[in-house]
Amino acid sequence: MPVATPHPLGLSPIALGLWRAGRVQLPTARLVELIATSLDAGVNTFDLADIYGNYAGEQAFGAALAASKLPRSAVRLISKCGVCSVSEARPAHRVKHYDNGGDHVRASVDASLKTLGTDYLDLFLVHRPDFLLDADELAEALRQVVQAGKVRHVGVSNFSPSQQRLLASRLHGLPGGLAANQVELSVLHRAPFTDGTLDLCQEQRCVPMAWSPLGGGFLFSGETDEAARVRTALAEVGEALGGATADQVALAWLMRHPSGILPVLGTTDPARVQSAAGASALQLDRQQWYQIWQAATGTTIP
Repeated sequence: MPVATPHPLGLSPIALGLWRAGRVQLPTARLVELIATSLDAGVNTFDLADIYGNYAGEQAFGAALAASKLPRSAVRLISKCGVCSVSEARPAHRVKHYDNGGDHVRASVDASLKTLGTDYLDLFLVHRPDFLLDADELAEALRQVVQAGKVRHVGVSNFSPSQQRLLASRLHGLPGGLAANQVELSVLHRAPFTDGTLDLCQEQRCVPMAWSPLGGGFLFSGETDEAARVRTALAEVGEALGGATADQVALAWLMRHPSGILPVLGTTDPARVQSAAGASALQLDRQQWYQIWQAATGTTIP
């Protein structure tokens, strides 16, 4: 089932994350199938990072995209930089560290473009906040890659509200400012609802992207009381919505929030992508949303 209204950034309302695909090193043919199935389901947005697959994930995806012979305009590409892992692919890395420095950001954008076989990224994210972050330096680097046409929108990932606000304060004049903040967010990980993350995203009109939106699968396999309560609530709401599956309801629960949460799926199974895409057609009412919230917390709201 195709997803609904296109996203304001040109992204589909649901994205497919390629962390797991890089980790298991899917062969080109499987990646081509995954891309095709995603597009058929209306998911045109693919989320990568330079470190995925031990620094080989972008190249593998780029090869699959080339093999698919799709026009570049058919897909939306997201990549990230800032996490520097110790790897034979990066012999200069003596210790795992973060780098939000301008030189690293500019070099990383160029490297991602080369390995993906494209001349622009639809969205580029700073993967993790660097404890040595210089907001002026990072903002200037982000401004430069946008002005050079290498990146259409910029954002962050795993930034706290104060870190997001700091960087955004240095990006005045850049169209769109910080366009996204990708954080861990699911019915089992609700901190962004209460720590100011989603409030700030609404304030700044910054898109919150949810990684691990199904709790890394724990939502369906977890043996905790919390997971069991949530599964029951998802099933009840799904039945009320005409037989929607638990994964669809869990994703629709996130997408119901007015900040415009964009879930990033982590699956490599084309059938799961097809199922998840149906979430965008669901509309939970307010009481259904709170039914799931209260199942997760184990208590009624104050």
